[in-house]
Amino acid sequence: MKILLRNAKRLLENGELESCDVLVDEGKVKEINASIEIEELDRTIDCEGNLLTPGFIDVHIHLREPGGEHKETIKTGTKAAARGGFTTVCSMPNTNPVPDCEETINSLLDKIEQDATVRVLPYASITKGLKGEELTDIESLSKLNIFAFTDDGVGIQTADAMLRAMRKAAENNKAIVAHCEDNSIVYGGVVHDGDVSNRLNLPGIPSLSESVQIARDVLLAEAAGCHYHVCHVSTKESVRVIRDAKKAGIKVTAEVTPHHLLLNEEMVLRDDANYKMNPPLRSKADQQALMDGLIDGTIDFIATDHAPHSEDEKAQGFLKAPFGIVGLETAFPLLYTNLVNTGEISLKQLVDWLTIKPATVFDLPYGKLAEGEIADLTLINLEAETIIDKYTLYSKGKNTPFHNWNVTGVPILTIYEGEIVYEEDKNA
Repeated sequence: MKILLRNAKRLLENGELESCDVLVDEGKVKEINASIEIEELDRTIDCEGNLLTPGFIDVHIHLREPGGEHKETIKTGTKAAARGGFTTVCSMPNTNPVPDCEETINSLLDKIEQDATVRVLPYASITKGLKGEELTDIESLSKLNIFAFTDDGVGIQTADAMLRAMRKAAENNKAIVAHCEDNSIVYGGVVHDGDVSNRLNLPGIPSLSESVQIARDVLLAEAAGCHYHVCHVSTKESVRVIRDAKKAGIKVTAEVTPHHLLLNEEMVLRDDANYKMNPPLRSKADQQALMDGLIDGTIDFIATDHAPHSEDEKAQGFLKAPFGIVGLETAFPLLYTNLVNTGEISLKQLVDWLTIKPATVFDLPYGKLAEGEIADLTLINLEAETIIDKYTLYSKGKNTPFHNWNVTGVPILTIYEGEIVYEEDKNA
């Protein structure tokens, strides 16, 4: 499909905006110029001075299929991704069956090919059945089209299992991506062990349960020579450990979620499981440490940890409801409104944390708006104002604490490999 995007604005390296036309053909960005004149187009789109960025990349989402289709499917989840401006997403392996062998992974890849609206790079599990015991065949699975290895949702409890996995992953040039949680000091917690647990009389999850496992793992990663990536960092101690590990030359990278940047435990006012996620919302001091870590490069980029659940499941309250909130469709507007518009970060920083930074960390050929690159593109109306309405989300999951939040900055067009996969209905 040959598309001419007229009158767009793109971000330059210095953070300034430049007006441009962009020609897309055969799945690639063919030309970027101040003005492009060409005939025989399939479509001309007037961007009306809106911001054109590379398609967003999210290395941490849950699509729930197979086994959890009442929560989300590959089809609904990737449509939600496209609406949120994401063109590459990496799906976690806590499904049923778990993608822990060639048969289940190939079946998953077939389903992705059939149903996905955007690019889906699935994880394989580190251990069989996510049980933390027997390792998967990391060597053979690395030959398949998988992104990396993780047991996300549960921490690897023994140093021996993690070290063996890291050595195998390093041999096969794959990353180990870790949900860090020492189960022996979780104590059945459902919220942060602090103000909120005391206020609501709920069992708390100590910060230490996360940070001590990261501290263990960075030393194991150093010994194994493995790329070790930390999921959804949530505590100031974790940030400190990662910062020190990077200074020591250990190949450790990390992500933070929009909800941990924008919320803290003080915002949990009642027993509302739309605020229940793992790791939980921590203290204000933790929240500030995450922001500081992102700005100074200790934390490499932002990932949503999109985790849809049914409304019935989430209605059970903190003690019984599953962990997790949705995030694909709300990420950019929330971050732009609450961090860029407030002057805490720049627009260039935000776009980089959603595009080139994750691409660079994982050596992906995406995240760039340049001639010759893959035409994964997102058009954003930075002036558009809207109210987040969970009932209009494309995702099956409506579990968000951001319902009724006022936001500015809305993705209005998403192009994946040169094809339009989402376009805002101006008549809606």
